Amino acid sequence: MTQTDKVITRFAPSPSGALHLGHAYSAKLNYDFAIENGGEFILRIEDIDHLRCKTEYENSIFVDLHWLGLKWPTPVRRQSDHFEDYAAALKILSDKGLLYPCFCTRKDIREEINESTRAPHMGSKMGPEGLIYPGICRHLTDKEKEEKMNEGIPHAMRIDLKKALSLVNEPLYWTDLRTGTQKAEPELMGDVVLARKDFPTSYHLSVVVDDDIQKITHIIRGEDLYYASHFQRLLQYLLNLKPVTYDHHPLLKTKDGNRLAKRDKSITINSIRESSKTPVDLGAMIKEYL
Repeated sequence: MTQTDKVITRFAPSPSGALHLGHAYSAKLNYDFAIENGGEFILRIEDIDHLRCKTEYENSIFVDLHWLGLKWPTPVRRQSDHFEDYAAALKILSDKGLLYPCFCTRKDIREEINESTRAPHMGSKMGPEGLIYPGICRHLTDKEKEEKMNEGIPHAMRIDLKKALSLVNEPLYWTDLRTGTQKAEPELMGDVVLARKDFPTSYHLSVVVDDDIQKITHIIRGEDLYYASHFQRLLQYLLNLKPVTYDHHPLLKTKDGNRLAKRDKSITINSIRESSKTPVDLGAMIKEYL
């Protein structure tokens, strides 16, 4: 980033449940970083999962963040309003021959992985988020793909990682404010899904596209998304987008080591607000979970 670049951070929750203390921590880190650097904080609603996202949760996000004292420009970008942007990115990848349809169900993948466990030579690999997709549909012939398409079998679109990496003619790096320069290792994630059966994009694709459109310079998010950055750096390269700087902060966890989740109603921002606590009280609460 040059000295003339304006710092822009973003908080991008999914309206699939109530925000909790961990969300407040992440949102405040983004907001404070932007303000301290004379930049701008942006709120984005990541609502591509129409089966889980609800209007009432989105409305509560605005109420919770306003209560925290956060301000952001409007209108707020909602991913569900911009599927054409993700379709355009998919077309770029498709034109490069980097996508293939995957007709596998979770059962198919599970059975293939179980088989590969019994026969190690088949090459099933473990990634940071579990077993990597074993490439069942990657090897389908064009005829087989066409037949399945004509039969109307639901499918997702996966990236052919091996082909994608063959287009990379230089080492890819990304910067983390806590750990320094990191060499991207997208192979840790395998053939990631970039568009799903029930909506025409995925988390990885949509956030990379959105961050570029909104000119995000710093992505401050939980350490659970550290490995996602390896793959998203590859997508930035393939789509000719500007790299960003990351900061993967620690997750808030309970005493038994479980990270805070939306199902933990006792630590939602709404419940904290209703308990007569103030935003100032959150600092001490957050320290209890770090």
